[in-house]
Formats: sequence, C-alpha cells, structure tokens
Amino acid sequence: MRHYINIYTLIIGILVCSSCDSLLEVDTVSDITNNDYWQSQGDMESYLFGIYDQFRNVNNNTNYFEDRGDSFVPGMEGGPSNAWNQNLTDQNAPNWLSFYGVIQHCNLLLKYSEQINFGIQADKDRILAETYFMRAHTYFSLLRIWGDVPLELEPTESDSKQQLPRAPKEDVMDQVLSDINRAIELFPESGFKNKSRASKPAAYALKADVLLWKAKVLNGTDTDLLEVIVAADAASAGTSLEEDFENIFDNESKNGREIIFSIYMHRDEKGDHYSSQLKPRDVFVQNAVNVGDIAFARSGARSQYAPSPKLQSVFKEYASDIRRSKSIIEAVAPGDVSIGWFDNKMRGSVNAGNRYYDSDIVVYRLAEMILFKAEALAALNRTGEAIDELDKIRARAKIGDYTGATDKIAVERAILRERFREFYLELKRWPDLLRFHFGGTIDVYGEVPNLSGTTVPLYSPIPKIQIDRNPELKQTDGYEK
Repeated sequence: MRHYINIYTLIIGILVCSSCDSLLEVDTVSDITNNDYWQSQGDMESYLFGIYDQFRNVNNNTNYFEDRGDSFVPGMEGGPSNAWNQNLTDQNAPNWLSFYGVIQHCNLLLKYSEQINFGIQADKDRILAETYFMRAHTYFSLLRIWGDVPLELEPTESDSKQQLPRAPKEDVMDQVLSDINRAIELFPESGFKNKSRASKPAAYALKADVLLWKAKVLNGTDTDLLEVIVAADAASAGTSLEEDFENIFDNESKNGREIIFSIYMHRDEKGDHYSSQLKPRDVFVQNAVNVGDIAFARSGARSQYAPSPKLQSVFKEYASDIRRSKSIIEAVAPGDVSIGWFDNKMRGSVNAGNRYYDSDIVVYRLAEMILFKAEALAALNRTGEAIDELDKIRARAKIGDYTGATDKIAVERAILRERFREFYLELKRWPDLLRFHFGGTIDVYGEVPNLSGTTVPLYSPIPKIQIDRNPELKQTDGYEK
C-alpha cells in the first residue's frame, strides 16, 4: 500500500482537468482522457488505490467527529477550531468538497468498470465492493455531519450537469445501506485479504454502525437494532481481543487480531496522523522526569489540544484500568509539577532520532462490535445480555464486571461511558454523543461544556459560497439568517 501516493498522482495527472462551478465544485473529467484511460484491469486497480488515498485524507482529521465533543481542551500551541468552540457559521462552515471528491472518484470507477473485462471475475467484484464500501462510508460521514446532503450517484463530467438539492436524511440512509449491501454481495471471500483494505467483515461493521444511527437518530425500528446484532457478529468473525490494549495501535503489530479495518499510514508516505495534534514537541517535555514515556517529537508534533479534565476523570474511576496510561499521559517536572497532559495512544514510530506519527487509523475493531451489540441489546431493553457484552470489554480493561443499576437508561449510560474510555481519540466521540442524545439517554447540551446554555444546532452549516453557486441548496436548519 506504500505506493498510493505515486499512483494517485499519476492518475490525477491523467484524468483531472480544470475545476468548475458545477454541483459540488468537484473536478470534472475529460471524456477524451476517460476513453484513453479505462482500458484494463490495471487501470481499475490503480484508480482504486487513488481513491483510498483521498479516503485516507478525509478521515485523517479530528474536526468532524472529535472537536465538537468533550474529549479535548486547548493545549500548548495554537487555538482550537471553530467546531470545538461551537462557533460554526455560514462564513466559517466546514466544507464537504473533499468528501464529494471521494464520491466523485467512486462514481467514475463504478461507471467505467462496466467496459473492462477481468480474467478472474472475483478480482473485479472485490474492487467494486471496496468502492461501494468507501462511497457508503463517505456518505455516512456526510449524513452524520450535515444531515440532509445531495445524493450524487453519477460522476460529474461536464459543466452542464444538473445541480442537485440536499436529499432528506432518510434517503441518504437508504443509499448508504444499499451500497453496503451491494458491497457485501460482491466481496468474493468472507474474511480478510488485507485489513488496510475494505472487506466483507468491514462492510458488516459499517452496517452495524449505520443501523444504530438509523435506529436511534432517524426513528428506526427494533428490526434495525436486531440487524445491528447480526451485522456485529458477522463483522467479528476471525477476530479476537488483544490481551494487551497497547498492541492495538502498535506499529510493530499493524493489523493485529482485533482489527477489522484500518487506514494505512507510513512515515515514507503519509505520516501526519491526526493524533499529532495532542502530542508535544520535545522542547516542552525535555525536563519531564517521565520524558521516556512520552511520545514527543522534534517536528510534526503540535499540542493544539490536550485530553480534557472530563476524560481524565473518567479514566481515573478505576485505578486498575490498563487503558489509562496507554491512552493519555501527564508530563511531570521535578517536584511533581505538572507540565501538561498529552495523548499516548497512537505513538507512531521512531526513526533517525525523530518520532513520526504514522500509526494506522483504526476505523473498526472487535471491541466496537462488542459494544455495538451491547448498545443494541440495551436499546431493546435486554439489559442483562447488554451487560454480558459490556463486561467483555471491562474484563480486558481489568476494571471488573459492571455492578450498577440494570434499568435501560443506566445501562446505556454505562455503555456510553465505556466507549469514552475505550475509543478515546478514535473519531467516535461526537457521533456517540449524538446517537445517545437522539436516543433519549443523555442531553448532549449537558455533556459538552461548550454547548451548555446554548441552542447551537447539532448538524453543521454549509458555506454560503456553495449556496450562492447552487441555488438548489438550502442552509442547515438553525443557521439561516
């Protein structure tokens, strides 16, 4: 997978011409170069690698799924984002163009694959399945960030293409599930070929995630929750929990036994992991008595954020919790003076005296499938079974079985709290808070300090410039002038 960048650069040089003010301002593609390019199996394979590169870029970011939550406070360098400040407007709104860039290229591959024959049909089916998976995952991201979004299912290849309005959230959800089911049908093997590429287990993991959102945010049904359990079990096949929590993110054991799907990173290709935003430069911690335990770097680190006091307190609930020291760390100067708190979860690799933040981005792993099942069971009011699943994660963490109240809300709160500890900095917290908020378990305005006392909308606005260019688009509810 190390050749993503070179291949992607070559493909873009061949296919992409000037951008235009079309539906989503994505690059249009010349029919002439399309006819020249889409000739062989190798063309499809190379193009798929290019899509993976863009897919990695849009997922290598805390802005959408962490910043608006309660995991961070400002760190030592730079200021927090507008998303963290809950100060989003149509002038500083996050832009969805990079997400639609991924979708554009998925649409191109799906369209032009029809004219290419493979010697082995299973190889073509696998490429198509991976493409449907990435399109589904990207639309799911759009759905969780913006709610209603345009459903673009054909590639933009000319300036005259019709501009589309935002489709209702329910229609976007239907398309996501359609793409996932198509991917599951197409994958020729039931297991993994490479965990840094989509697979049938990864598609089932995505399906479980999507169905939980449907059930709790979009007024789904108990049938959706039952399907979550089936999908989570299917995704878990062939995996097992790591005994040592640290091994999940260790570069020496990339794609270990717990991983279902990860996004490949390597310092020689792509080493600017989003977790570097919570890592210190060496100058800040050089005098710490525990400097050898801290994942500092001479360059590439920027402690823009620090783990929040709320997160620290959740980790301190159990002195025996093995995840705490492997997730966050306090730099301490002589005299027991605190220098600051930093991330310690995704430590990257050391080469030639410097640290590179190139741990893989873990998208789905077995622990999440277990907690997905627990969440679905609790929502079905099968709290005893939910606790059984929850205790599997607590056992690995060495914090003992759950002994709290067994009513539905109490168990759901315990699951959400466990997810906070287990998946800190894995781009899960904001969607988790929204899911449990819309599901009636919590009030997100009481959980996130920067939301307290506000009526800030929970979906993001879109930039005014996009509405100016496409009159079919309407601003997100709550952000209208």
